Amino acid sequence: MRRQRSIAIAVSALLAVTLTSAPTSASAQSAAEANQVTSLTVRQADGYATLAWQPVDGATDYQIERTAVGADGTPTGAPTIVGIWRPNRQINQQSPTFADAGFNPGDTFQWRVRARAGTTEQPYSDPVVATTTAPWGNPGTPGEQLRTQWETAHAAQYTSDTDEYAYTAAIDALSDRVRVVELGRTVQNRPINMLVIGHPTPAATPDAVAATAPVAINCNVHGNEPGDREACLIMARQLAFSTDPRITDLLSHTTVLIVPTINGDGRANNTRGNSTGQDLNRDYSLIRQPETAAYIKMVRDYRPVAGYDGHEFGNSRAGDLPMLPPRHQNVAQPIFDQSQDMIEGHMYAKGAEAGWWACPYGCEGGGNVGLSEETILRNTLGLKNVANSLLELRSSGGQTRPDEGNTANNRRRKTYSALWTFHQFLDYHRADRGDILTSRAESIEIQAANTGRLVFRGSRPIPAHPAPHPGDSPPPLDAPRADLILDNAPCAYKLTDEQYNGARTDGPGGVGTTVAQRIAAHGWKVIKTGDGWYVPLNQPERGLIPLLLDTKGVEKLTDGERVYPTLTGRRDGPLVVSGFTCAADATINGPVTVRAGAALVTTGTTISGPVTATGAAGVLLADSTISGPVRIANTTDAISIIDVTITGPVSLSGNTTGTDAPLLAGSTIGGPLSCTGNSPAPINLGVANTVHGPRTSQCAAL
Repeated sequence: MRRQRSIAIAVSALLAVTLTSAPTSASAQSAAEANQVTSLTVRQADGYATLAWQPVDGATDYQIERTAVGADGTPTGAPTIVGIWRPNRQINQQSPTFADAGFNPGDTFQWRVRARAGTTEQPYSDPVVATTTAPWGNPGTPGEQLRTQWETAHAAQYTSDTDEYAYTAAIDALSDRVRVVELGRTVQNRPINMLVIGHPTPAATPDAVAATAPVAINCNVHGNEPGDREACLIMARQLAFSTDPRITDLLSHTTVLIVPTINGDGRANNTRGNSTGQDLNRDYSLIRQPETAAYIKMVRDYRPVAGYDGHEFGNSRAGDLPMLPPRHQNVAQPIFDQSQDMIEGHMYAKGAEAGWWACPYGCEGGGNVGLSEETILRNTLGLKNVANSLLELRSSGGQTRPDEGNTANNRRRKTYSALWTFHQFLDYHRADRGDILTSRAESIEIQAANTGRLVFRGSRPIPAHPAPHPGDSPPPLDAPRADLILDNAPCAYKLTDEQYNGARTDGPGGVGTTVAQRIAAHGWKVIKTGDGWYVPLNQPERGLIPLLLDTKGVEKLTDGERVYPTLTGRRDGPLVVSGFTCAADATINGPVTVRAGAALVTTGTTISGPVTATGAAGVLLADSTISGPVRIANTTDAISIIDVTITGPVSLSGNTTGTDAPLLAGSTIGGPLSCTGNSPAPINLGVANTVHGPRTSQCAAL
């Protein structure tokens, strides 16, 4: 799984011995002036051109010059230095490249490149003249001819909300591959739309989409950072209408979920926060606002396995494309590793080929950024077992792109660099889908086992790479304080009815949804017994639950009561469960019966005998072994069986758990699996079970 990351690290280590590339060959030097750049090539792509050249021995950087020319190659504008290549731009110093953006797509230019040794300028290369790639889509082909307001204005203005709705509706109407769904409404009642894109058509329901291992792109959470949003709208058109085999292959193997504008009120007002002033990227765990609640419900229902979250970064010294994985220490290691592999193993390497400067968020003096707040989407998604990355577009050109005092040029570079990133994200998912799903499955099982300490704030380190390298200035580490660590994790949190269902005032206008509603939006299982509401930790999002319900939580919903295991060690003879029973690292030699209205929660437990539950409030089994049949019928609240080895048959029948589907994932069953009359039907979160016997009815596909 770490294949690409290992290659990237090896290459960067090899190149750490020098700040410059290998000298040009003697034959090339003899045909040119001393220290002149040779072998300049220019390759066109969507909104940018990749320049590559033979490096000059002793060069400390390179200047890229662009001149507008007419059809006959005659200059029509003044030569302009539009780019500076420096050694820390990419991992492969021996093959310098620069992605030149900022021009109007479709225009013709001449490019030259020259080396500098310190401040001493060397001769320019011979010029290369080429016409840039026009905006994607044949103007005479229905669907392809669509253009955003940003495109038709040549980046002079951003696409308005009404133009976005008309544009996405037209894509929906003209392409069988696209379905636009409304996830919710903003505080000011603007629709929060999502494009669901698949080939030849997208799957019809959220569950069916989830079965395709979808990817999600959140394009515009901060209303005054719209560059990624414009890229998403352009990419939606490409995905909807392109006949490129690459595109149709991608869409045949997954579903792409694009949310152009989660913060429509902020975009309309060009403000960072929503209409209440809330920074929505500090609300994805608390979900106090309708916008964040809509997105989190989408994650619950559509279950994306990988994601990107688009932003802009106000640091003129940073790279073109700062990125960062989920760093919270409660994120399972496989998800962190997979996210880093996507960034360092794929984006760094592909960025070096295309000429984009990808680096960790915070590179080049970025400050105290990219920390561990679980309220931030990249951390929330990581805690929900989604491999993902933050994407920051450097908001100003800075020293490496000196021509971006021109507003339109600056906007073009940001949008087309985001477009490149999102396409690379899709390519990564296509190539590494199996690894992503394995990482997700491993993380779900790790979380459900409820082992290890809980950290309430604290980030994983992003190690520096040998300089020169995009990672030579990593983001800071916020190591967890001792008082924000809980070494002895509880089995569950118990809430009173007032805590669970009581009115809250932390939403827009002083009206907030209840804790019960927010827990349901997250998709956590809850059990009601006679003395309270229990939220067990042997669930796939174990790392997030305590952050909202424990007294140590930095940004929490309530102070739940920690409930520790009631049964550990060895027990011989039958066990009859009444009330709430939690078994952890226990050995039970005998049959287990869960009475009506009672609940059984297990982790790391061995049961030698059958498990029978009839009319129970809940049965949540994880990381356990059962020698004998398991029969669960007429349960009222919650059922979860994760990473459990069962030597006998399993039967789930007549369970009515409201909107919370029974979960059967990553388990091994030594006999038949029968599921009948359950409402809703059981699911597996995309983590398949091994069943040594027939699977029937509702569990036939699990």
